[in-house]
Amino acid sequence: MGFLFEAPQPPQRHIWKVSELAAELRAQVEGEFSDLWIEGEISDLRKAASGHIYFTIKDETAQFSAVLFRRQASLLRFRPEDGLHILLRGKLSVYEQRGQVQLIAEHLEPVGAGSLQLAFEQVKQKLQDEGLFDAERKRALPLFPKCVGVVTSPSGAVIRDIINVVTRRHAALELLVYPAIVQGESAAASVAAGIAYFNQSREVDLIVIARGGGSLEDLAPFNSESLARVIANSELPVVSAVGHETDFTIADFVSDLRAPTPSAAAELITGAQHRVEERIELLSQRLHRAARYAVMQGRERFARLSVEAALTRMQSGIRQRQQRLDELAFRMETSWQRRAQTSMQRLQQLSASLMRHDVSHQLRFTRNRLETLSTAMLRAQSLDMTTRRNRIESLERQLLSLSPLGVLQRGYALVYDQQGNLLRSTAGLQQGQQLTTRLSDGSFESRVSTSSTERNDS
Repeated sequence: MGFLFEAPQPPQRHIWKVSELAAELRAQVEGEFSDLWIEGEISDLRKAASGHIYFTIKDETAQFSAVLFRRQASLLRFRPEDGLHILLRGKLSVYEQRGQVQLIAEHLEPVGAGSLQLAFEQVKQKLQDEGLFDAERKRALPLFPKCVGVVTSPSGAVIRDIINVVTRRHAALELLVYPAIVQGESAAASVAAGIAYFNQSREVDLIVIARGGGSLEDLAPFNSESLARVIANSELPVVSAVGHETDFTIADFVSDLRAPTPSAAAELITGAQHRVEERIELLSQRLHRAARYAVMQGRERFARLSVEAALTRMQSGIRQRQQRLDELAFRMETSWQRRAQTSMQRLQQLSASLMRHDVSHQLRFTRNRLETLSTAMLRAQSLDMTTRRNRIESLERQLLSLSPLGVLQRGYALVYDQQGNLLRSTAGLQQGQQLTTRLSDGSFESRVSTSSTERNDS
């Protein structure tokens, strides 16, 4: 009896495309890790021109790449920076173009300090380093203002308090109110517009920005860097009357005078020297806090709602392409900088080579060398001529001292016969012989009248 064995069939292979595997991995990862809270430290932070923020979140042993897209970044109350310890809320995803796992951040908050407090400290330190808080740049308020511009909410209790104080202390003082939003995201721009309006109209002598007290979030618009710079650049003096006496904002530090309360500001601008002790609590603040709390609860409920799959894929695709554009922009910028640096080095090398072979440079060097040698030659010639002249004069003096002509200067004479021979004795003279006698200033001729035996000359 025989047995029939069948060979096992190899399992059928499933071949993936790289893009398909990346998409499947992204779908699996995003479905499994859709809502995460991660604590870590920021490093390698980069801000793209698109407004997206790229960084790494890490701890002692591991790290993840992360991206905070422009819309979420615009909602931050503080400025992310390297070394900052944060708490990140977001989801895990895959950047398909590089097959890289990354975190997509929806919200960041600093660990240990609130985001608003951190933003306040960052802006304060920056403006203080620029000198915008220096006492030297503070301007004195006019002693007798005729008209005061008030930038505040026209419906709040603040403006009523200011009007009551001014009416009681200085009824003739005019108040012009610029209706501004003093709470919320648009408050900083609204207050800045009021300051700009009064500077352009020139209808007031000084400006008061005012609102009642509140939490750090309520007063956040008055910690805005843009508003602080508008206050610093104002040509009119600015009084900051924001919050209570214990509340401090960036507007307080940069303005020309800080009032502890809006009512105290009214006291100060009307010449009062005492601060108002009673602090005013606005009923509208409770309403704003309640409304803000309700809005916050509504946002949290909305965030927990599932979004349609099509919208999610569309947003994800747009973000992927935006991230790809950012990556290409970074690469293009790096390549351009490298090529520019190489071209600059090549240009410097060519310039140096051209300078070494420049005919005008060589001619200028040769001309300078020729002028130096000519000057040296003329100096040497002059010195040689002076030496030779002195030598000749010395020889002339020696020659003159040895010449018989020098003896003639002392009253002596030289006598020559007709052949020009110098006579040293009367021996050999003949009667009638012609002689020539030379003195120091000339010569004359004579004849011998006696014989030589008589030793007499004519």
